[in-house]
Formats: sequence, C-alpha cells, structure tokens
Amino acid sequence: MLDINIIRNDIEKVKQAIVNKNETTSLGSFQKLDSKRKALLIECDELRNKRNVTSKEISKLRSKKEDASGLIQEMKGVSDRIKQLESETNTVSNDLDSLLIRIPNIPADDVPVGKDPTSNVIVKSWGEKKAFPFTPLPHWDLGKKLDILDFERAAKISGAGFTLYKGAGARLERALYNFMLDLHTQEHGYREVLPPYLVNRTSMTGTGQLPKLEEDMYRLPDDDLFLIPTAEVPVTNIHANEILSNKDLPILYAAYTACFRREAGSYGKDTRGMIRVHQFNKVELVKFVQPETSYGELESLLSVSEKVLQLLGLQYQVVKLCTGDLSFAAAKCYDIEVWSPGVDKFLEVSSCSNFEDFQARRSNIRFRDDDKGDLRFVHTLNGSGVALPRTMIAIIETYQREDGTVEIPEVLRPYMNGLDIISSD
Repeated sequence: MLDINIIRNDIEKVKQAIVNKNETTSLGSFQKLDSKRKALLIECDELRNKRNVTSKEISKLRSKKEDASGLIQEMKGVSDRIKQLESETNTVSNDLDSLLIRIPNIPADDVPVGKDPTSNVIVKSWGEKKAFPFTPLPHWDLGKKLDILDFERAAKISGAGFTLYKGAGARLERALYNFMLDLHTQEHGYREVLPPYLVNRTSMTGTGQLPKLEEDMYRLPDDDLFLIPTAEVPVTNIHANEILSNKDLPILYAAYTACFRREAGSYGKDTRGMIRVHQFNKVELVKFVQPETSYGELESLLSVSEKVLQLLGLQYQVVKLCTGDLSFAAAKCYDIEVWSPGVDKFLEVSSCSNFEDFQARRSNIRFRDDDKGDLRFVHTLNGSGVALPRTMIAIIETYQREDGTVEIPEVLRPYMNGLDIISSD
C-alpha cells in the first residue's frame, strides 16, 4: 500500500504510475473521500473535546448542588452526534481503504516505461547456446522416452497442467531443491524456513495478491484459505504486525515449497509439457531490509539467484521489466530467463523484486531506528532462487545426448547418489 501522503502530495504521479502499469484503478473519488474523512475526524475531535470540558463543568455544578440539567441535555445531543460521526467516519474510511488497496506500487525511476514485455530490457547474458550435432528434443519427448515424466497419468489423476515425476526424474527434482537450499543457507547467509502451504486472506492481501489476483488462486471456500501461489506470501507474513530492531536487519529467509496457480488468464499458452503448470516446486528467497539498502540488496538477491544457474552450467539472460510487465506490488523487478534448446526459447525461472515499503505497509512490518527511536516500515524483497520445473526443463534439454540419455550436471551428482547419466535402462 502506498503512503497516503504520496497520493495527497503528488496525485498526478500516482495516476501516471497506474497508467504505466496498465492498471485501471480510478483516483476520481480519492480527494473527496480523503477530505470528507478529515472533516469528519475534525468535527468528531472538537465535539469530544467539548464533551470533556463540559463534563468537568457539570461535575463542578453538581458539587455545588447547582442545576446542570441544561448542560446534561446538551451533552446527550453531542454524544448522539459523535456516534453518528463515528459511523460516517467508519463508512468513509472503509470506502477509502477499499480504494487504497487497489492502487499499485509506483515503479522506480530507472524502470523503463512500456506497455508489455516487448519493452523489457536485457541487461545481462551469461553462457553460450550449446551446439548440438543433432536436433535437440523437447522435454516432453525426452521425459517419455526415459520414463521420468508422465503427463498422461498426471492428467488422469488431476487434469491438464500437472506433472508426474518418476524414478530419476523425481530424484532430479528433489536434488535440485536440496542443492539450492544448501547453497543459499550455507553460502549466501539465508535461514531456512518451511512455512504452511495454506494462508488466510489477510496474508494474501498483505503481499498484494489480493484483491487483484483472486481468480488465479486456488481457494478453500469453507475456510477462506488459499493454497500459496509462492512462498513469498507466508514467508513475508512471518513478521506481519511486528516491530523489528534495526540490529536484526537484514533478515534473510529461504523456503522450499510447492506453489499452486490456476493460471486463469493463460488458457492456450504453453500447453505442452510442463512450461506452464498448476503445481510446481520453488525455492523462494525473502529479505527484510532497511530502506537505505534495499536496492543494493536487490542486486545481491539477483546475483545469488544467478549463481544457481551458473553452477548448473545453464545459459541465461537477465531482463529488467518495464512498467507494464511489473507486478502490482513491485517497484522494480529483474527476471532471469534460462535457455531451453528443446523448446527453442528462454524460459523465466526467477523474478527478483523490490517492493520498497509497499508490502510492509499492508502487513504492518516496521523496525525501530535505535539511534533516533523512530518507527519506520521495512523494505521487502523476494526472488526465486530458483523455480522449478522450468529449471528442470533446461537441464534435461541442455544435457541431452544423441543416444537419448541425459547427463546430470556435476554439482547435482552428490544429490543423485552418484548417478551421472539418466537412461532408459
């Protein structure tokens, strides 16, 4: 949520941010609602003060055995008016909050302006495309030949958009997230957590998934709980409604979870294989930092996510997202896209985002400046470190051999009980 003072002091900037992010929220009623709430609060405070002063006068009159009936009757009218004003204030405040919760974060100054991914900017590339002496197969063909990926039986069990991992495929999936957790906790200073997979509406609202993206989420209506679309939601909310010390910052968490997305707006896109699925695994990295350091922390977050792909020997590119491709809550975001030779395109495996204090305001996550004693909102960041199954896709397709087998990247072999080749035997 934006600081309301930003909207009050520079509403045109906020309106332009809404346009640049392709959002449709109207600020037409903001000033009216804000002014009305202010007027109601002023009148209510004045009447409360009058009631307090008059109550003392009534007490003095009573102590002197003098008639206070006129003032008592007047205060009944004042109390009735205060109740009316409190009710009106609650209504106006709810209307204003409903508007504020739908206003997106303002993009950082260095975010390119654009309406769609065609305006994204490639800022870095690593590695070279592997030259094959044969035509590389896509992962759905490799997975079937090696009997490690079964889309037909997954569809029988759950429907389209799910994957059944088998044998060495299941082991490779497990090897990948264990490798990533070890890397981030042992070398990058993150603390491992294992959060719930179900979260409440407050948590989803705090990180910005709600109200905008409710149709993309799996919801349990009887309990009003949501299957997590990413570990960002439960991990960010670890410190909801808490006051941290600046001595505790930065706080770094790494979490492996399954993730669940309906992909309601993506019908017909990437329907083959497991490029776009309803359930997938991911290692998520979440940071709570001081505002002054957050953009340096974003670059660090990007680098540790890149390290995963470098150690796996996978070619990738880093893309700075334009305004129209930014998420609702992000101020700035880098996507990491890995090259998959079988499907012949780059696939996003990580989004590293700085939300500044947008999520912290919604979730009420603050820290105390020990020098000044002031309470300030933290800045939150998160990024995939990295997401599966697209990383799995890139490995299978990049490390395939002409005989139909798949080589295991060296860094994963300790997690595969020494297995170095996946074959159909």
